[in-house]
Amino acid sequence: MRTTAAVGELSLGAAPLGNLFHAISDEDAAATVDAAWSCGIRGFDTAPHYGLGLSERRLGAALRTRPRDQYTLSTKVGRLLRPRTGPHGDDRANGFAVPATHERVWDFTAHGVRTSVEESLTRLGLDRVDIVYLHDPDRHERQALDFAYPELERMRAEGTVGAIGVGMNQTEIPARFVRDTDIDVVLLAGRYSLLDQSGLTALLPQAARRGVSVLVGGVFNSGLLADPRPGATFDYAPASLCVLERALDLRRLCESHEVPLRAAALQFPFGHQAVTGVLLGARTAAEVTDAAAMLSHPIPSELWDELRSGGLLPRTVPVPDRQGS
Repeated sequence: MRTTAAVGELSLGAAPLGNLFHAISDEDAAATVDAAWSCGIRGFDTAPHYGLGLSERRLGAALRTRPRDQYTLSTKVGRLLRPRTGPHGDDRANGFAVPATHERVWDFTAHGVRTSVEESLTRLGLDRVDIVYLHDPDRHERQALDFAYPELERMRAEGTVGAIGVGMNQTEIPARFVRDTDIDVVLLAGRYSLLDQSGLTALLPQAARRGVSVLVGGVFNSGLLADPRPGATFDYAPASLCVLERALDLRRLCESHEVPLRAAALQFPFGHQAVTGVLLGARTAAEVTDAAAMLSHPIPSELWDELRSGGLLPRTVPVPDRQGS
C-alpha cells in the first residue's frame, strides 16, 4: 500500500456486528472483536451501511481501549444516514436485523464525503480512520470520480484519513479507479475466490502494475464455500444447483488431501501478487478463531495442481506457494 496504513493477512469485516441477517448481542459483538485481537488480527473494517451505524458503534466501543497505533480501521462513504419520520419497521429488506430508524441517502459529493467521515467518527468514538473506501459507487461512478475521490485526496493530504480505497463486488469500476486515480487499496468482494476469478481479467494485473494493494473479501462467496449444502447462499442468493455441485466437487478434492475447504478458500487469493490480505466477516468468537486456524492450515502444492488439472480452477490461475504455518 502506498501509505502508512497497513493491514495483516487477515482482517475482520464488521458487517455481522451490524446484525447482518441475524441479530447478535452487544456482548457477542465485543467477544468477536476480542477474539480477533487475541488471534493477532489488527485490521478492522466497517461502514455506515452495516446495521444503520450499529456496526460502527459496536466496533468503536470494542476498539476504544486498544492502543490506537496498533490497529488499522477502515470505514466507507457513499451512503449518509438520515432519521426517518413516522413508523420505522425494520431494515431486513436491506439485510440487517435492526429497527429502520434511519434511511440511507446516496451521496458521493465532496460535502457528502466529508460529512460521512465526520459522522462515522462520532459513531466510532475515535479521532481518525486509517482507510476510507468509496462504497459501491456502481450507479454513481461519475460523481465518485469527479467529486468524492478528489475530496478524499484533500482529506488524505490533510491527514484526516490515511489511505483511500474503493470497495465493490465488481471489477470494472475498481479497475478504472486503479488506472485513473491515485488510490491506495481496492476492497474486492466476491470476485476473486475458488468459484469466481473474474478479478484476474483486468483488475488484479493492473493493481500489481500500479502498486495498489488488493484486499479480498467474500472468499466464501457469502457462505457457500464455508459450508456447501442445499440452501447455502452464493452472492447473497440461494446457490444454483450447478454452482452447488462445483462447490461440493471442490470440497471433495480438498478433503482427499485432508484440507478443509474453508482453508483453501481463505488461502487461494494469496496466489496473486497484488493481494495483500483477506477480509472475513464473523459474528462469533468461534468463527474468528476458526478463520485464523484455516489461514495457517498447511495446504500441499499437489492440491492446487489437482484443482487446476481437474478443471476446478483455470490452468493459468496463480496459486499460493506457501505451505501454511
